[in-house]
Amino acid sequence: MNGSLAQRAAQGVFTIFSNASSSHSQSPFPAFFVPRVSSFSSKPPPPPSSSSSSVYYTSCSCYCASSLYSIKPKIKAQDYLASPPKMAAVSTRTFLNARSEQELLSGIKKEAQSGNLPAHVAAGMEEVYKNYKSAVVKSGNPKADEIVLSNMSAFLDRIALDVSDPFVFEPHHKAKREPFDYYTFGQNYIRPLIDFKNSYVGNMPLFTEMEERLKKGHNIILMSNHQTEADPAVIALLIEKKAPHLAENMIYVAGDRVVTDPLCKPFSIGRNLICVYSKKHMLDDPSQIEMKKKANTRSLKEMAVLLRGGSQLIWIAPSGGRDRTDPKTGEFVPAPFDPASVDNMRRLVENSGPPGHIYPMALLCYDIMPPPATVEKKIGEKRIISFHGTALSVTPPISFSGGKPEQVC
Repeated sequence: MNGSLAQRAAQGVFTIFSNASSSHSQSPFPAFFVPRVSSFSSKPPPPPSSSSSSVYYTSCSCYCASSLYSIKPKIKAQDYLASPPKMAAVSTRTFLNARSEQELLSGIKKEAQSGNLPAHVAAGMEEVYKNYKSAVVKSGNPKADEIVLSNMSAFLDRIALDVSDPFVFEPHHKAKREPFDYYTFGQNYIRPLIDFKNSYVGNMPLFTEMEERLKKGHNIILMSNHQTEADPAVIALLIEKKAPHLAENMIYVAGDRVVTDPLCKPFSIGRNLICVYSKKHMLDDPSQIEMKKKANTRSLKEMAVLLRGGSQLIWIAPSGGRDRTDPKTGEFVPAPFDPASVDNMRRLVENSGPPGHIYPMALLCYDIMPPPATVEKKIGEKRIISFHGTALSVTPPISFSGGKPEQVC
């Protein structure tokens, strides 16, 4: 049963990648992400708006097809992840007072030379700065230099602060919005990397349906492919205008790497998370296997408690990792869903009490921050950053009984 359920859950993701209509060959999106035209219309959807701030939305019947975050001041490190040793406090003025690229880069060097930043973190900060600037400048935004300085000043400051006083995530982490608004920071950082006039959201009525069901106390699970570290921000940016409640309240099932990597943590702090250890890294260190299994059990219990309360929106990538390119073709393919992960979610939803619905989701944002070609054990991967169009779509919920998907209300 587990295998067949996983296949049906993944089918939505794969269908949108494989059943594109040839009539959409002029679309700005890759062919595998163009939705099928609704049976109620013989015409393809219109081309995207020329407005640079507009996302192309559609209500067509496209069949398309992981991470959560929380905070408490007094937290024990052993509750989830061991806290790294603290370093000397970094002056918060070092990066926030910078008025030029030169001052930002010299600030990184100064803090590294003072022993406030580990050499590998300082090198990563400089690399990200240069790649981020290149991407934003190539977008053609007339305020590119101003945007880069503002966003990178905040980003580098948050990294430095976390290095000096590491934040430790609980199994269920709630987005930290004050005194510093990490959610808005993450949105502002990723926004300049998205080519909105060449971006697309399919089946928008289903997102509206989700909002209505959440108001009634139902639980919503999004089973999605996973493309980049920026997935949460991309999803939120694509739907925030038409479904703001979904954008801000979504909970992501997150692997341990995004809550331990110094260059990821500032963004993770701004998201609602359920923290887990990915199966892909479960065996990296044999001495930690039992600890990781126990931590995952605690996280599942936290999720079960949330679902019993109802009105929860949870995003999970059952593949347990990001999509990667096929070495033979050079094109990326959605990573296979893990049957056990899919069935765990089914059982959690069925036993929670409130009505629950599992919607397959397909996400395309690979080119913004592509992952390394292979899975890496070591923390601190190279960050490639680009300005690019993105796409997102969902299909009607899965029927556990094997019948047809639920219909849009």
